Formats: sequence, C-alpha cells, structure tokens
Amino acid sequence: MQLPSTKQLQYFVALADAEHFGRAAEAAHVSQSAFSNAIKELEVRLDTQLVDRTNRRVTITATGQQIATQARLCLRDVESLVEMAAGQKQPMTGSLRLGVIPTIAPFLLPRALPKLRRQFPDLSLYLIEDQTHRIYERLMRGELDVLLLALPWEMRGVDTEVLFNDRFCLASRQGTSKVDPNNYRFNRLDADSVLLLEEGHCLRDHALEACKIRNTQKVQPFAASSLLTLVEMVDADLGITFLPEMAQDSTLLKNTRVRMHPLGENSHRKISLAWRKGSDRVEEFKILGEFFRGFDAR
Repeated sequence: MQLPSTKQLQYFVALADAEHFGRAAEAAHVSQSAFSNAIKELEVRLDTQLVDRTNRRVTITATGQQIATQARLCLRDVESLVEMAAGQKQPMTGSLRLGVIPTIAPFLLPRALPKLRRQFPDLSLYLIEDQTHRIYERLMRGELDVLLLALPWEMRGVDTEVLFNDRFCLASRQGTSKVDPNNYRFNRLDADSVLLLEEGHCLRDHALEACKIRNTQKVQPFAASSLLTLVEMVDADLGITFLPEMAQDSTLLKNTRVRMHPLGENSHRKISLAWRKGSDRVEEFKILGEFFRGFDAR
C-alpha cells in the first residue's frame, strides 16, 4: 500500500479550507502548478476524486470532505509524534487550540488568561470563539484540541469534564416595574416579558431548562443576536432576562442600570471541557480543567 505523504495531506487540507487553488497554494508557500500537481497525485494514490474542478470554483467532493477531516487528525498526530521525538514533551507546552463559546469567553478568559500565561509560559494558546455546534464540528474535524463550553449539550465521540456550576441570575433594569426581584415568581411575569438569545445559542436552551421556563407566551418572539444586544434591551426596560453568574461585575454590565439577582442553586449550567475520545493529550486537558476550576464565580 502506497501511503500519501504528509505534504500532500497538508496541501489538501489547505485546499479544503480555502476552496481555491490559488489561495491554498499561496498559504502553502508553493506555486499553483506544483500545488495542483500534488493534489492530482494524491487523488491517484487514493484512487478517488477529491475535488470537482471548474474554471471559476473548487468544490470538495463528499469523499473529499471525509478525507479532509481524517487528514487533519492524521496531521495532528504527526505533530504530536514530532513533539514526542523532540524530547519528552512536558504537559502544557507547545501549541493548544481551544474553542470557547461567546457566553463564557468574555467573562472567564480576561481573568484567567494573564495567570495562564504566567503559570504556563511555554504554552502557545490559540483561541477560537464561536457557538457550541460550530466549535464542536471543528473539534471533530481536528481543527481544535479542546473545548470550553456549557453543558448539557448533546455531543458524540467526546469525553467531558465538568469544572463547576455557573448559576443563573435574574437580570432586570434597576427600578423596573416588570418584576420584583426580591419576590420573583415566574408565573407572576406578564406575557412577552422575558428576553432571550436567538436560536443556536446554548445559553437560550440552558436558561429555558435551568430557569424552568415552560410558558413560552412569557418569552418575547423577538430574540437578541448577542449578549450585548440582550443587555441593551434589558437596560432599555424592554423586558427581563437570565444571565450566568460569571457575568456579574463584567464589562458587559458596566455603565448600565442592569442588576443581577441570584436564583436557586438548581438553576445553573455546567461549565466543562470537552475533547475527542482517544486524544493523547488528556493529561494536559486535566491540568487545564483544574486551572479553570479555580475561576468559579463563587
């Protein structure tokens, strides 16, 4: 069996990412003709068509998409092999690609990253912030090593470690007539009084579940596209919402009249790490998890 070279796999991953021969060749620092020849050689070696070619665009075939995903994982394993051969690589050194959701990143990372850099100076941390389903997809494609996210969220092929519970708080404008924070009862809220993020944000699902929101008539049909928009709407007294405790005292609420009021212990999401099953970096992820566990909002 003739195996493809790592260079061929690197070129094909670059093409799958760029979907353009010229840009992919430029990213690989090679001429377009040499790049194109390498892709053709890879197709011959694998005896399958990876790319549909036209004069104006490149489309990766269904088989090509699967191979690109596996190629990313193979290349990551080769990188680990090189690091091992370089001499007993210590945990929390080299590069680490962390995916994090936007309802954690602005609250936890500004506090954690300076200390992380001081504690692990040889670690090169690369951050990707996006919604849960997107960073999960990138994890499974081999583009990310580990995720910092909130559970519950249905995922397959991963191991997880819960770091701490992040309680939900009632968030309302100071002096609002829409709710009495000291005597809050969900069934006392008026219709269309609850503001939430739009579909796709796990914080919406977690708030609905953790805060026991069953009567959807109390939720406004208009949803915010970001936490900033959500807070601005609450600050304008358009409704109330539910924010994670880690948002308390953050810049998100600075210069607003939005105040947060704790709910019960059972109203929470689980801040967690997730990584691909079988990863050879579990020891590092455990260390990273223990580090982040020290930033529990409580």
